[in-house]
Amino acid sequence: MKYRRLGNTGLIVSAVALGTMQFGKKMNMGGLDQDATSAMIKFALDRGINFIDTADVYSLGESETLIGNAIKGMREELVVATKARLPMSENLNRSGATRVNIMRGVESSLRRLQTDYIDLYQIHGWDSNTPLEETLRTLDDLVRQGKVRHIGFSNYLSWQGATALALQEKLNLERYATAQMYYSLVGRGLEHEFQSFAEYHNVGILVWSPLAGGFLSGKYDRDNPAPSGTRFAEAGPFVPFDREMGYRVVDALQKVASQHGVSPARVALAWTLARPAVSSVIIAARKHEHLDDNIAAVDLELSAEDIRVLDEASNPGTPYPKWMVLQLDVAEDPRPKALYPERYADGGPWRDLRGTSWKG
Repeated sequence: MKYRRLGNTGLIVSAVALGTMQFGKKMNMGGLDQDATSAMIKFALDRGINFIDTADVYSLGESETLIGNAIKGMREELVVATKARLPMSENLNRSGATRVNIMRGVESSLRRLQTDYIDLYQIHGWDSNTPLEETLRTLDDLVRQGKVRHIGFSNYLSWQGATALALQEKLNLERYATAQMYYSLVGRGLEHEFQSFAEYHNVGILVWSPLAGGFLSGKYDRDNPAPSGTRFAEAGPFVPFDREMGYRVVDALQKVASQHGVSPARVALAWTLARPAVSSVIIAARKHEHLDDNIAAVDLELSAEDIRVLDEASNPGTPYPKWMVLQLDVAEDPRPKALYPERYADGGPWRDLRGTSWKG
């Protein structure tokens, strides 16, 4: 296993974290019971994972309860992250990033996890109905009380993250350390703005669904589409993407994977692990062999040619105003060319910024 710093903190976490939506029976995401949950967590820890990510909403608290039972006696050796914000009942005050809901939520999570502190407490999404200062002061209070060590957010837009950080600095409040965001070879939207925002502010990205709900495992392609009646065929993938582009990416993954003698999933994860500002990539599985293969992505070194093949197949283009910002950088500032001459050479990836993806 390899390890990294968690965002702007001194906390050390495994490069891959164990995701936990599959623990519990109320979300139809795996349905693992206590024995299976305990076995999966032990399997992950034996392979060097020290970082577990969950949320109160996962099976409406059942995931946290199963984890709490599974980590008895080893809590101090682990980094445990959870989240609050999404509805836990029909009671309107049991959702949102309000002081009332966060305070209630953290106490409930502590009880279910059977711990007296949470290493990383995350807001599961922006709450437009609650004053931002109320949310941030509440999180700061939790850190001062010792119930939470670090705080993060999830699924924010760049301007929302920047606004929160600015207010935290202005009011001298605990700073967001991480951003849990969707990112994959078929979902590269973070590269438009968010990734550079995270790098500039030293916010560590925690990647969720790096395999796009399993599509990038290579199980399905043009010649082997999802069978009728399966989730992929009926409802589509867990995250949205253009299916034709997805098949191009799977073709590229299979090409690179065959050259290394590994699975397409391992290649997709290795690509994600190598991206800028990523602190950890969250992986989840129902079977030990799948989790084992995912973990092995940490040791897979992709060549420059491998990256080129994958980037070309998944290239989303560079939207305005980013292509203009980058062109102005090239025209007016000699430092990018001096620091990265290969990126500006004939045929290099930045020769036409409007039609190519920025590689940061």
